[in-house]
Amino acid sequence: MSHDNDAGQQRWRRMLTKWFTAKRMNALRPAIEAMAEQLVDDMVAHGHPADLKASVGFPLPVWVICDLLGVPETDRDRFSRWSDMLLNLTRYGQGEIDTAQREFHAYLSGHLEIKRREPGEDLLSSLITATDADGGRLTDDQLAATGQALLIAGHETTANMIGKMMALLLADRRRWEQLVADRSLVRTAVEEALRFDANAGFGMPRYVKEDIEVAGTVLARGTTLVCSMAAANRDDEVFAGAEEMSLDRSPNPHLAFGAGPHSCLGQALARTELQVVLDVLIRRLPTLELAVSSEELRRIEGLVVGGLCDVPVRW
Repeated sequence: MSHDNDAGQQRWRRMLTKWFTAKRMNALRPAIEAMAEQLVDDMVAHGHPADLKASVGFPLPVWVICDLLGVPETDRDRFSRWSDMLLNLTRYGQGEIDTAQREFHAYLSGHLEIKRREPGEDLLSSLITATDADGGRLTDDQLAATGQALLIAGHETTANMIGKMMALLLADRRRWEQLVADRSLVRTAVEEALRFDANAGFGMPRYVKEDIEVAGTVLARGTTLVCSMAAANRDDEVFAGAEEMSLDRSPNPHLAFGAGPHSCLGQALARTELQVVLDVLIRRLPTLELAVSSEELRRIEGLVVGGLCDVPVRW
């Protein structure tokens, strides 16, 4: 059974991987830039202090996922609410979460019918007609599950990373000023924020098939371990000056997106979003600063993917 599941997972992954190439994500960049500009406009219009996470970090990934799924702009707010409810373990009761799940599934089923009749340029439209090497197609349930997987995997994680990245870069004024002086550092700065983030969620469970030795300790066959990506990303043997944040670090083989056949499918999209947000903020708000000390930033409780509650800023 597990083999079939794994084969199905790999088939689904192959069909999606065609879509999530760096080349395709680059083609999306102008649309993502326009969304980021609009969110920054709205934040500036409301004046400061502002919460950078609520104003830009939280809405942007939802807008991008709605765009990918061909969901109209008018439905973005509903998507935000569903995403929040499906991921938050403590704020909502099971009844509310079940209702959100049903509403979301019903919405996607209806949305798929519309896309069948009137396909667009979006991911779902292309997946409806796409076939794999054996001529197989994704079922409606798989298509709806794809929509949900993108929202759950892509929204809260990216929203949190935008918040954490900006907090890291603004916590030390020299970092921000270095970026303002040289916007060509945006790409490597994003990678360094991904590496430097010490709160990389729960970590990856791994089952040991034979006795192995890790850092002088023998782990017996049959052991289940949780690997800490954050610890790996601070490995002095891989990264010179691992405890320092170096905005021009290159190469930077961090493990924020995992590695191998199960590495994050949406990493090219996440990178594009992080780069765009950073670039737009440097260009639009060079005087941006934290409105509280970095010690006062509050961590989120009860969320699987960890992050900051808010990132108060002024400019």
